[in-house]
Amino acid sequence: MLSGKRILLIIGGGIAAYKSLLLIRLLKSAGAMVTPVLTKAGAEFVTPLSVSALAGERVYSDLFDLTDEAEMGHIQLSRVADLIVVAPATADLMAKMAGGRADDLASTLLLATDTAVLVAPAMNVRMWQHPATQRNLAQLRVDGVQVVGPDAGEMACGEFGQGRLAEPEAIFAAIQAALVEGPLLGKHVLVTSGPTHEPIDPVRYIANRSSGAQGTAIAAALRDLGASVTFVTGPATVPAPSGVRVVRVETAREMLAAVEAALPADAAVMAAAVADWRVANAAGSKMKKDGTGKAPVLEFAENPDILATVSQGDMRPKLVVGFAAETDRVEEYATAKRLRKGCDWIVANDVSPATGIMGGTENAVTVISAAGAEVWPRMGKDAVARALAERIAVALQNS
Repeated sequence: MLSGKRILLIIGGGIAAYKSLLLIRLLKSAGAMVTPVLTKAGAEFVTPLSVSALAGERVYSDLFDLTDEAEMGHIQLSRVADLIVVAPATADLMAKMAGGRADDLASTLLLATDTAVLVAPAMNVRMWQHPATQRNLAQLRVDGVQVVGPDAGEMACGEFGQGRLAEPEAIFAAIQAALVEGPLLGKHVLVTSGPTHEPIDPVRYIANRSSGAQGTAIAAALRDLGASVTFVTGPATVPAPSGVRVVRVETAREMLAAVEAALPADAAVMAAAVADWRVANAAGSKMKKDGTGKAPVLEFAENPDILATVSQGDMRPKLVVGFAAETDRVEEYATAKRLRKGCDWIVANDVSPATGIMGGTENAVTVISAAGAEVWPRMGKDAVARALAERIAVALQNS
């Protein structure tokens, strides 16, 4: 996929700069050409020699290199790349980008370019959470800059939280997604996945057996067709796909809020197994047995209907795809659900225990639309995802 692609890699300062060396190796192995730009701060953590040796190209660092500037070097560098990647993107670099500053080679390249830009932020958790950084991040997103990470975890400074540079493999996958040329290029697709957990008390909850595997596969397939994917996931057992914007939630109400925040979108695929009910009288501390044998009384309240809210809302996507997991009378119930919710398609499946589908690696679905019901053969969830993604691409192209 990356064969012949030219990546301009800007390496910012910070201990995470060492990961840029691993990223270069991944890109070169995939056939990409990497032109490295090393900031002054970045050179404090990785050497020009090591970067050049792995990239197989000269390292650029000085804005006022007379030979290059005689040929308008910084303009050429900013225009010949297929993608500009900033990894790590420090708080300072992000601030320069958001403010339009150009006081060194890296910031000048970023201001002079009309090429797509992908940044991988890395900084202390407090710096990441600071309102100024979040304002800069929001401005970069408005400007069309793509973002991967940061991750949460332990940092070199000893603190724990969000701010770690995304792993090289995740940045590599985001680069692949940014360079893909497919029928969904320029389209935003919202995907929900996984179960929701509805608390009974701080340590217990109501859930279901959904692994999130099908929703994850769908998000990856849409990404591979060029879509910009927002992936809203409950606490699934499978990892979220790389190269998509991941929003993690726990409850149905949190999922609804995340879905509404992600709109507008060209299409929505609501694959999450959302709990129909929540405990209205959830306890604030752990419930304990009192020796009387009397069980606590749980009062249930109906959860919001996310699929109906999206299908009938003012910001309704052009295409809304719902899912129906049934244990009997699958086609009948799913057909009624499509009409009741107001979505375009329902992807229905039989999740009775004998099928092994819930939490398994295969699926057998029936796609129900206004045209009727289409039964698909049983196949792997990745294959189901690819077929569904291709159908969504056709539908959006014809809409």
